[in-house]
Amino acid sequence: MNKPEYKELLDAGAHFGHMKKKWNPKMKPYIFMERKGIHIIDLNRTMECMEKAASAMKQIAKSGRKIMFVATKKQARDIVRSAAEEINMPYVTDRWLGGMMTNFATIRRSVKKMQNIEKMLAGGQATSLTKKEKLTLSREKAKLEKVLSGISKLNRLPAAIFIVDTVHEHIAIKEATKLNIKTFAMVDTNSDPNQVDFPIPANDDASKSIKVVTEYVANAIKEGLAERKKMKEETAPAS
Repeated sequence: MNKPEYKELLDAGAHFGHMKKKWNPKMKPYIFMERKGIHIIDLNRTMECMEKAASAMKQIAKSGRKIMFVATKKQARDIVRSAAEEINMPYVTDRWLGGMMTNFATIRRSVKKMQNIEKMLAGGQATSLTKKEKLTLSREKAKLEKVLSGISKLNRLPAAIFIVDTVHEHIAIKEATKLNIKTFAMVDTNSDPNQVDFPIPANDDASKSIKVVTEYVANAIKEGLAERKKMKEETAPAS
């Protein structure tokens, strides 16, 4: 698990926080200094926290449990979606539906509905549908896919969630906390790091900074999955 170098984080602008007037005093332990009215994040703390978070995520993946990636703001969406898809983890990058986890049974019903529409449109039933019915179903499928495609294979609640921007994703944090689901998150200087189990102090607005942190934790998960696979192979009875 190659930890990003200090310089890599620096080049990505991971140290730039928010304006001093927007800060959350609970972020004080992670702030290095103030420059021209802007808080500068201590990158040594960032690296320390990244390592701690990655190590815990690796263990979760190794145990065969799921980690859901959540980032619905524009500059984070694509980065987070492709990282999650690469390691086959669930993700939410369009919008967080209230009750996504606390009302999981209802969400699963919507996923089933989406899958049924897919089958109808792809199967033999499609021939008996009118043009208008097909159009209505296609529209509904697209609408459901936009919000639910990232969690379509999720049959039970995830063991943890990784979040970019806790202020933006406050509902997801609330739901995870209520259900005792482990929380990992990028926290900027305007956030409360105590809201999550594993805070990673870093600029959560710059796409380069989001990319460095997200790819690092995704690689840790990848390693955990590889170790799990190896373990299974070693313990499998010889045929």
